[in-house]
Amino acid sequence: MVATAQAASAKSSAEKLGFAAGQIVQEFGYDEDVAEDLRLGIEDVIGSELEDEDYDGVADAVVLWWRDGDGDLIDDVVDALTGLVEGGFVVLLTPKVGRDNHVDASDIEEAALTAGLHASGSVGAGADWNGTRLVAPKTSRR
Repeated sequence: MVATAQAASAKSSAEKLGFAAGQIVQEFGYDEDVAEDLRLGIEDVIGSELEDEDYDGVADAVVLWWRDGDGDLIDDVVDALTGLVEGGFVVLLTPKVGRDNHVDASDIEEAALTAGLHASGSVGAGADWNGTRLVAPKTSRR
């Protein structure tokens, strides 16, 4: 029963972050500390496995696991945009406040702005991670 509740919670988090059936999702920054329940929830929602860093096609969304000390967040967010379709989004997953390698919200905001994106929502992604959805700003139409 606990496993079922965790799976339902992870699927709900994936849906709140904007994942939908049929999307191609590329993942960067995978390591042994990621929230496996969330990964499985995303795969359940999209109906396929996540593509790894070596994937060279286009993706509808990118999952970027990032910890303080992983390098340059701005560079990694910009790199995540390389194979993203127009209208696609990046989900930046960072350790929660109080966890090892936590990333300050101001660093996330700076990386998003520098990459031409903005945060459009945040979701708790398991016990140790927060997910921030980064999207291109909507342009005004005339």
